[in-house]
Amino acid sequence: MHRRSALGGAITALATAAAGVLVAAAVSTAPAVAAPAGTGTGYLHTNGNKIVDSTGATVRITGINWFGMETDNKTFHGLWSTNPWRGQIDKMASLGYNTLRVPYSNDALKPGATASGINDFVNPDLVGLSPLQILDKVINYAGGKGMRVILDRHRPTSAGQSALWYTPTVSEATWINDWKMLAQRYAGNTTVIGADLHNEPHAEGTNPAATGACWGCGDPARDWRLAAERAGNAILSVQPNWLIFVEGVSCPSGGLSNVWDNDPSNDEDCGWWGGNLTKAKDFPVRLDVPNRLVYSPHEYATSVFEQNWFKSPDFPANLPGIWDKYWGYLYKQNIAPIMMGEFGSTLADPRDKVWLEKLMAYTGTGIDGMSFTYWSWNPNSGDTGGIALDDWTNINTTKQAILQPYLIAPVGGGGGPTGTPTATPTSSPPPPTGGCTGAYQQVNAWQGGFQGELTVTNTGTATVNPWQVTWAWPAGVSLASGWNATVTQSGTTVTAAAPTWAGALAPGASVTVGFTANGASAAPGTVKLNSVAC
Repeated sequence: MHRRSALGGAITALATAAAGVLVAAAVSTAPAVAAPAGTGTGYLHTNGNKIVDSTGATVRITGINWFGMETDNKTFHGLWSTNPWRGQIDKMASLGYNTLRVPYSNDALKPGATASGINDFVNPDLVGLSPLQILDKVINYAGGKGMRVILDRHRPTSAGQSALWYTPTVSEATWINDWKMLAQRYAGNTTVIGADLHNEPHAEGTNPAATGACWGCGDPARDWRLAAERAGNAILSVQPNWLIFVEGVSCPSGGLSNVWDNDPSNDEDCGWWGGNLTKAKDFPVRLDVPNRLVYSPHEYATSVFEQNWFKSPDFPANLPGIWDKYWGYLYKQNIAPIMMGEFGSTLADPRDKVWLEKLMAYTGTGIDGMSFTYWSWNPNSGDTGGIALDDWTNINTTKQAILQPYLIAPVGGGGGPTGTPTATPTSSPPPPTGGCTGAYQQVNAWQGGFQGELTVTNTGTATVNPWQVTWAWPAGVSLASGWNATVTQSGTTVTAAAPTWAGALAPGASVTVGFTANGASAAPGTVKLNSVAC
């Protein structure tokens, strides 16, 4: 999103747009494997028009965009608010968003890049970290909640979007090399499932002197389909397990139609930036690793740009046909999965609420429906607003009520550094062994809550595997969120169970469990490691 232009019909001009779309058809052409809720097990791949996990079970991505890393801040927006970053992810997961789409610019990946806009009182653990180090923390925490992450190269620089995947200052080689770096950085971490190669390729120039992104035109400098193949295959050469998300263009020719030239042949049918996949069937993206391609259109409402179809006498009955034409046919004909990377609206126009309801119905219900990531979590999206309200804590209940029936919440733990989803912690830890020490530090406090870290060291002579830490809190103190473990509360007892990717605590080793809590500040009492008092 981000003030993107939309092109509508023959007479489209550049328009201020935002981001987003959804997609999908309620038609399924192949039987689905019975799948659990959540985001599945291990890495994901494709099977016809389905996204499936490592066991073959169908997975539906029902996610949300959290932007900011593509802007001058070079990190997530809302870190300036009074809601801690973990609290925001907790809220997303509790609402049913099982995936985060994270926009970034290549500026944020440069050595020495500095993150800004962080409330050091609320998020002291992020102070001094680079944009990539903050991204690491978000990925690890989201994965611990069973969420997945899609990385989105949103802009070459923080200055703005580009029609092509390269600019005079950011080369195609830089674009590809940065993708390979990210693929290697998160190799083995199944929380990160794929690459959205470039956000909203679109037309520039006037036909026939087009200078923007085309689809199938054969010009290596402008053909987005060919560029997507080059980048996708480069990524797969170092990380063959990732999904490759490929957006559409706006006008297949790469140029804006000129209705004043009296040449009807130039007046092609154009759509949203990134939303036109009409040529993908005839000119498909060809990847060296099979079953990795997901098409990812964007779709918006009148709050972004008033396309001609919103003014049609047969609105909204005309909408399914519009979506079929631009991208839905790929799903309905079992060619490839659809994951709508962006769609959204302020809902200020009554037609937009109808549009959103129709669009969600078009995607289908349950795990067999099309995947999507809504734009956006951020309330500061000028064209669409967000699911979060301006305090980054409360939510827009009108939007959420429309999306809710289609959301499949994350379950349990996600993929950690080993790439193995966390299991439900056992109710009975191993027998007590050895001893332990505990050290507590209060990191932050605010009215009605506080943040702390409890470090427990194994002082025994045997490895504790899996480890489990418990402590007691006074009545009136309740857990808000936890990290570095699966943290739960029952009565006044808090349990921090080891994640599967860090289940063993060797002699002399320590683990630090972080948390936020509601109530008056209180240090953990009666700390125990696998039932042995510290």
